Amino acid sequence: MKIRYLNESSIPRQSLDQGTEAQRKSVQDIIAEVKNKGDKAVRFYTEQFDGVKLESLKVTDGEVDEALQELDEELLSILQEAANNIRAFHEKQVQQSWMTTEENGTILGQKVTALDAAGIYVPGGTAAYPSSVLMNAIPAQVAGVKRIVMVTPPGKDGKVPAGVLAAARLAGVRDIYKIGGAQAVAALAYGTESIEPVDKITGPGNIFVALAKREVFGIVDIDMIAGPSDVTVLADDTAFANEVAADLLSQAEHGELSQANLVTTSKGLAEAVQKEVEVQLNELPRHDMARIAIEEHSAIYVADSLNQAVEAVNQIAPEHLEVQMENAMELVGKIRHAGAIFVGRYSSEPIGDYFAGPNHTLPTSGTARFSSPLSVDDFVKKSSIISYSKAAFDENGSKVAKFARLEGLEAHARAIEARDKN
Repeated sequence: MKIRYLNESSIPRQSLDQGTEAQRKSVQDIIAEVKNKGDKAVRFYTEQFDGVKLESLKVTDGEVDEALQELDEELLSILQEAANNIRAFHEKQVQQSWMTTEENGTILGQKVTALDAAGIYVPGGTAAYPSSVLMNAIPAQVAGVKRIVMVTPPGKDGKVPAGVLAAARLAGVRDIYKIGGAQAVAALAYGTESIEPVDKITGPGNIFVALAKREVFGIVDIDMIAGPSDVTVLADDTAFANEVAADLLSQAEHGELSQANLVTTSKGLAEAVQKEVEVQLNELPRHDMARIAIEEHSAIYVADSLNQAVEAVNQIAPEHLEVQMENAMELVGKIRHAGAIFVGRYSSEPIGDYFAGPNHTLPTSGTARFSSPLSVDDFVKKSSIISYSKAAFDENGSKVAKFARLEGLEAHARAIEARDKN
């Protein structure tokens, strides 16, 4: 892991992976096939990419019951407690419809309405993610979405991991399909014989899932285009090198393109973390993948001052930011760009991934400069309410007509003036 000095080098700006031309063409072809051939195309691509020939795409209640029996009671209890924490946090985000009445009788307001249907994508492949089930399904439920459809790739045995199905049951998701990739995104967007289309698709996936979400945006809404996971630790010499190194590696093990940065005001900590990362890397089960992420996409940045360190963090705009510094909470106000901020030594990033309550679906690749974590707001839409009184119309109608003519829209002006004639 390289050490760089901020007074000598700049931080490269991250960007989302746009995929190759071949990948984009492949995704477009898959979407077109699913749109035209429905379940037949979904089964074909599931066999081609996942190596599984499925008779039925839908997960049965019996399969979910079997999954629950596979997990011990302690683990189920942990999943339930995590679900409770996530629900409690997101319930605080709920917005109510509102209206105000002006003195002249005009009523203005905003109506908040839940989406009719949401599709949640739960990644598979190299790992199973029960946490993604909880983080996507629970905000949708809290928002009031009536129909939640979950898709997730099957394993080679044609089954969905027990933990994923158990989390779905705890979250109250019953409409589950064992399909993944671009074909699953297309099925959610356009519908098939088995799957009714949804209004919004959320959840992370590989580059093919990300490209597919981009392709269907406009037919449905999406949460974001998620890139590789990243973490930045902002630390001084009060931090413990072995803890910082462990937190960096917790993100590096996600994949070869993951990014794990340390920004510090302490040269001593930088050197100690560099050594610790190397020691701990060799002990990780996924060390080959994590090593590529550490060596090719990660760095340790040494700053001359606290202000320079904080500005570097804002430039990175990390998905996850850990602040392991003396008086850490006092620095939160200076952080402008971060998906989630973990404050203090005991707020290790996995606490947020699994248990604390805030959502772990976060803006990646520097998009925290303009994006927010997944929330209840993602599963509602808002309608403006305008009820103009006669008094307000008499006072402002001529102004509106003049404004319309300024834009060259004569019919707009006449729509106002027609009421004057009557």
